[in-house]
Amino acid sequence: QVQLVESGGGLVQAGGSLRLSCAASGRTFNSLFMGWFRQAPGKEREFVAAIIDSGGTTYYANSAKGRFTISRDNAKNTVYLQMNSLKPEDAARYYCAAALYCSGYGCYEFRVYNYWGQGTQVTVSS
Repeated sequence: QVQLVESGGGLVQAGGSLRLSCAASGRTFNSLFMGWFRQAPGKEREFVAAIIDSGGTTYYANSAKGRFTISRDNAKNTVYLQMNSLKPEDAARYYCAAALYCSGYGCYEFRVYNYWGQGTQVTVSS
């Protein structure tokens, strides 16, 4: 089992920044593929970003490219999502997820992920 706990959400003005963190426990973190997803009210959960176990490869949704950066610190069992230039449409509940394995476009699919956190709310005011 893997436990994931997100933090760092909050209220920010459009154009501002937030850094989300996700602390993992219960399994060797450096063997996990990590992702961030988000879900706004009335919308489906959507992929935001993912990072492979070593941190050497990252994937981004088009909406996140150039503004968001996913990273991980395997020594701290933590994955981060730095979000810059936030827009009102970025407002959602952000979820951290862990997969035992993913590759390429497979990392974009929520079904690949075995474990999920409870999420952290991001609100962006215009």
